[in-house]
Amino acid sequence: MTRSCARAHSRDGFKRFADIAAAAHRHTRPVEELPYAIRVLLENLERQVLTRPATAVSEADIAATVAFEDFSGRGLALAVPRVILPDSSGVPALQDLAALRDAIHRAGGDAAAVEPRVPVDVIVDHSLQVDRAGSPDARVHNMKLELERNAERYRFLRWAQGAFTAVRVFPPGSGIIHQINLEHIAEVVRVDADGLAYPDFVIGGDSHTPMVNGLGVLGWGVGGIDAVAAMLGQDYVFSLPGVAGVELVGTLPAGSTTTDLALHVTQALRAEDVVGCFVEFFGPAAAALSVPERATLANMAPEYGASAGYFPIDRRTVDYLAATRSPAKARLVEAYARANALFRDAAGAAPAYPRVVRIDLGDVRPSVAGPKRPQDRLDLAAIRPDFEARLARPLAEDGFAAADPGRRTQKGRLGHGSVAIAAITSCTNTSNPRVMLAAGLVAQKAAALGLTVPAHVKTSMAPGSRAVTLYLEETGLLAPLERLGFHVVGYGCTTCGGKSGPLRADIAAEIEAGGLVAAAVLSGNRNFEGRIHRLVRANYIMSPPLVVAFALAGRVDIDLTAAPLAHTADGRAVHLADLWPTEDEIAAHLAVAEDGACLHRAYAAADTGAGAWAGEAEEGQAGSALFPWDPASHYLVEPPFLAAAQAGTCSSRDLAGARVLGLFGDSLTTDHISPGGEIPVDSEAGRYLLAQGIPREAFNSYVGRRGNHHVMTRATFANLRIKNRLAPGREGGWTRHFPSGEVVSIFEAARRYRDAGVAMIVMAGSEYGTGSSRDWAAKGTALLGVRAVIAGSFERIHRSNLIGLGVLPLAFDDGATADSLGLDGSETYDFADTAEAIAGTCPVAVTVHHADGRRTGFTATPQLLNDAERRILLDGGVLPRVFHAILRDQSETRAPSHGACLA
Repeated sequence: MTRSCARAHSRDGFKRFADIAAAAHRHTRPVEELPYAIRVLLENLERQVLTRPATAVSEADIAATVAFEDFSGRGLALAVPRVILPDSSGVPALQDLAALRDAIHRAGGDAAAVEPRVPVDVIVDHSLQVDRAGSPDARVHNMKLELERNAERYRFLRWAQGAFTAVRVFPPGSGIIHQINLEHIAEVVRVDADGLAYPDFVIGGDSHTPMVNGLGVLGWGVGGIDAVAAMLGQDYVFSLPGVAGVELVGTLPAGSTTTDLALHVTQALRAEDVVGCFVEFFGPAAAALSVPERATLANMAPEYGASAGYFPIDRRTVDYLAATRSPAKARLVEAYARANALFRDAAGAAPAYPRVVRIDLGDVRPSVAGPKRPQDRLDLAAIRPDFEARLARPLAEDGFAAADPGRRTQKGRLGHGSVAIAAITSCTNTSNPRVMLAAGLVAQKAAALGLTVPAHVKTSMAPGSRAVTLYLEETGLLAPLERLGFHVVGYGCTTCGGKSGPLRADIAAEIEAGGLVAAAVLSGNRNFEGRIHRLVRANYIMSPPLVVAFALAGRVDIDLTAAPLAHTADGRAVHLADLWPTEDEIAAHLAVAEDGACLHRAYAAADTGAGAWAGEAEEGQAGSALFPWDPASHYLVEPPFLAAAQAGTCSSRDLAGARVLGLFGDSLTTDHISPGGEIPVDSEAGRYLLAQGIPREAFNSYVGRRGNHHVMTRATFANLRIKNRLAPGREGGWTRHFPSGEVVSIFEAARRYRDAGVAMIVMAGSEYGTGSSRDWAAKGTALLGVRAVIAGSFERIHRSNLIGLGVLPLAFDDGATADSLGLDGSETYDFADTAEAIAGTCPVAVTVHHADGRRTGFTATPQLLNDAERRILLDGGVLPRVFHAILRDQSETRAPSHGACLA
């Protein structure tokens, strides 16, 4: 089949492009019917056929994409032009590359062949902790401690930046990965050296990578293992997704914010079950949203379960690029998008979405989400009764099982519902000037009335970029925020990622002594159990201005629509309505925040506040192809994931006599599986560090120790709030070991099973692995020795991560559950024909041997969506597959020529 690139005028900034409309026409479908996100996939495939002679893309792949049948299961080999990583997944990913170089070198190969083939940006944003807050010197103090704690990790990043030519590192203090991608890195349209233009596309080692979908850039989160494979030029195979069009109509009522809309959308789309889908927003209200407002909705894609939350390129996109990049860049993007059917005109007809969800912005009300999941939205008036109902409810019924549930916040005395943490944080909301200005205006009005935040509330503000501080300063709104204690504590994820830092000692002691259900209010995107702070059990997501309001109130068991949140010195009651800004008040400051000048100043500045960064590389390290591992290091330990590759083993075959390591319910998150915050001193990881001579104050966080698999394996399934049904009535990383019947830590039970040669499995309910892209949730699972996970359903990224580590994901057939099958975790399990099931599509037959001698059985289907995933699992995971592929390629290159064929 013949095809050629479409030509363009060079004055537009490019010469040619892969014609999307022509590709659709070949398969007798008007391009106008295709969702825009599908058009981006189609262009990617068509371009590969045009430019890569050895491409794995077939015409059948292109035909299936044009048809875009929901969840066809067809694996599309996508060309990935760039990868973006936070340091939390970037350091482990680069460690994997360094270990791969070592393994290739030991096998006699050329280690230098392990080199990223595409640009890789690493943004150091996940390691900042809020050690100091509520003071003018907080930012400098926290940065100093960050650099001291993470000196080894940061020296490694400097080595990687020198050793791998395609790696660029944004140092500490630059901002948050997704906000930097939105405001600075993303090009929207890229042009190669030959003048070929194509849509920007990115995969990121963080689940909130879809935030850039708000700018018209398709991208989503992947595990670090997938990111490593894509960096090395391996085909990134992505299963053709389902598509849902989300039509936004109406206008937000007065008093409602974009954050409220995002929480409303999250709740609605979770109910619509868009898990794994491309969600594409359209309609008059979508067209009216600014790019930062779109980015807030796109950022929450993993919370509503979608792979992407896409806004196509349109006039708003172009205007944003003209302000934040350059007018020339904006012209190029518009010219290309119009030429190649990727520009959405407001008057154009909507694509033929397989299903449409209609959301009226007029239905959006001021709200929060919590106290444990981001999809559990509550109107303001509903927070108090919901919280009070949970206090006495048992843990098994999603309650708090609180002692003395009647204890409440009083002057000078904490109670259930007292706000311990109030954090304006996260790229989700700090990227949106409208809600940040609203927070500043609430603070300004409160300060004018002489209101103050109660002393038990730890207040902080951690913007996603320095541009936020600049426009808050210029509008005069930074000072009133600081008067309420919302000083800038740094530029990083902080509280949203569980780096809240310590509470004041007396506050922590009172919470622990009273068994109090303390609360956190934050403008983040996640509030899973145990994530925000180990002593804070009720966590509520909300807009920045509501964070300020609840900080002033000092408690969450209050109806802010009716009750006063504070009183002035003369006793006057102050209600939320007294402080809430009008649209005109916000608009009066919006021009300063949106004109682009603050962004240009923020990203032009050479000093990010990490002046010591330049000295973090040790002399001689940067030029070495092999990283000099320090045997005494407890931060950077050579990863063990290639040992199985070199031994030729595969972890998921021939399962017999397997024991259940953990039996969990629905919505087990990756935070539950692999926590990211504080390392408790009485945990398996804490005891290990103490045994290595590391004092408690030097533990750092789990994120900071992700380069040490000894720590991270001990952290797996060790979240303080995880509930394992094998250890009923207890929270934390406990399980019951069989046949002894002892309740021990999950790490200890896994050690006993490994020593006895007993295979292990995990069983769970639906939505297993929801939340963060955290590849350590899969890495730790594999290192414990778990060979398979059987669940009701899996979230996309974690399912892929398990496969990448050689762990078999299985789904119960016919809607079965552990409960319906009468399974309590005390049994042993035999799996028949596992390798055959992996290679094909047949279910695995599981025989269950019960403790009372009974024998039952059920079937479970491997959750493998395409042949590429089957090959990865049969090879034992991604890294073993890449290792063997590099050695094979080098062997073929070195093979002697046998001359020309004889005639």
